[in-house]
Amino acid sequence: MTEARAGEEPDDLTGAERRMWQAFRTGSVCDLSTHSAAQDDPMSERTWGPERSVRAEIVALLLLHGPPPVPGRVSSLKLRGVRVTGRLDLSGGTVEPYVELQSCRFDSEVQLSETRVGTLRMVRCAIPRLDAARLHTEGDLHLPRCRVARGVRLTDAQIGTDLLISQAVIQRDSKGRAIAADGMSVAQDFQGELLQAYGEVSLRGAKIGVSMSLRGARLSNPYGRRALNAPQLTVERTLYLTSIAVDHGTGDPMSTPPYGLGQTPTRGQRSRHFECRGGLRLDDGRFGDAVDFYGARFALAEDQEVSLRRIQTPEFRFVGEPLEQGRVVVSGSKVVKLVDRSTSWPGPGRLAIEGFVYENLAPRGHFPLVRRLAWLEAATPEYSPEPYERLASVLRAGGEDADAREVLLAKQRRRRRTLPLAGKLWGYVQDWTVAYGYRPGRAAMWMAVLWAAGAVLLSTHDPRPIKPDEAPQWNAVLFALDLLLPVIDLGQQDRWRLTGGWQWAAAALVMLGWILATTVAAGASRLLRRG
Repeated sequence: MTEARAGEEPDDLTGAERRMWQAFRTGSVCDLSTHSAAQDDPMSERTWGPERSVRAEIVALLLLHGPPPVPGRVSSLKLRGVRVTGRLDLSGGTVEPYVELQSCRFDSEVQLSETRVGTLRMVRCAIPRLDAARLHTEGDLHLPRCRVARGVRLTDAQIGTDLLISQAVIQRDSKGRAIAADGMSVAQDFQGELLQAYGEVSLRGAKIGVSMSLRGARLSNPYGRRALNAPQLTVERTLYLTSIAVDHGTGDPMSTPPYGLGQTPTRGQRSRHFECRGGLRLDDGRFGDAVDFYGARFALAEDQEVSLRRIQTPEFRFVGEPLEQGRVVVSGSKVVKLVDRSTSWPGPGRLAIEGFVYENLAPRGHFPLVRRLAWLEAATPEYSPEPYERLASVLRAGGEDADAREVLLAKQRRRRRTLPLAGKLWGYVQDWTVAYGYRPGRAAMWMAVLWAAGAVLLSTHDPRPIKPDEAPQWNAVLFALDLLLPVIDLGQQDRWRLTGGWQWAAAALVMLGWILATTVAAGASRLLRRG
């Protein structure tokens, strides 16, 4: 290309480039498409000739040192159906004009490292690779429906408003990553709905100012351990890894952002699940409103995980499809409301919840207590009291005192398995007699049985009074009750002298009475506190 001064039109422009140059000055669209869907598809194998081709160096000249606009107009680069030959390199430059490229094809990678730009929209473009590390935009970065052959790099990029990559298809780079966006900052929304990524999506330490939506996305990484690797991700509002309604509207498919993307589907609506084929890692994430897994599907290998260690969020919606392989780990996480479904959690040995703190339960569908106890047992291959105590505390706070006692009873039964033989035998006695004190009605029943047995036994005995002149009439029923009831004095126990085996029988009734009465009193006090 003949060297040109800033703003001057080069002498060797082709016809297509001259049209682009003039359109830039007026801010109008340079449309080189044929208006044939088959021929204008940038992803097809059809050849686009020189009549539709412009050189990357001319595009760079326009964006970095373009001519002034026609008076009364605003210069901008708007291309449609254009082939860009050569490598577009804007590294380190400042792009002031508005840029919108629709259905364009790039022969080589687009290099935007450390570039400053206002708004950049590339819609339904075919791009070999996009390297935009440390890119800084004042406005949006839109890549909807683009197809990128060797990955997108947005490491430490700063997006001034929204990042949109919905319906894009992105293949992996030489390091196995489809999207490398570690340390990226997005001031508002990150939308990747119906995204297809074939390689790792890496968002380590990324920050999203509002919400992040991967509704209906398909993340697949058969080449590595994880499909989504996003530890220390911060989302100020909600992270959506959910199904999406795919009933498209009638909007212009070339507009940005694209029309037709729905929300979480309702009954009867056609939808597409969020699918993750490979591990998912959100460890140490912070989410201001919620983490939503409604309808999510995971296809994991045995050694892969849905890792949610130490996340913090007011609401955690784990209502995805059943997990056939792999593990779910929520150890150390803190949530206020846990919204889940009994079928969403994996089976024994594939769930870890040590230190998982939740304050409220809001199950979707039928989630009986027996299934909740099975959930706890599946999560604790080795006995740990903390998950049981956490569940009991949440149930008690929600007014489910009877269920809370059942959970604590299950804890004692689980603990019994870890005890030596003597401890196990004593545990069975406690369970069979008073249910470890968590069923006070059973203790009251045993007190009644012992009272009746004691009364019948003592009715066959005629003891000697301690003080004959002050002794009341012998009453075996009252004497047995006086032995069983601690603290309360019915005026019988200290009036009669028992000897021999009768003395041992009385002592046994006293000890059993203390044990059972304490159990009854504890249960009654819990009911009174709840009332």
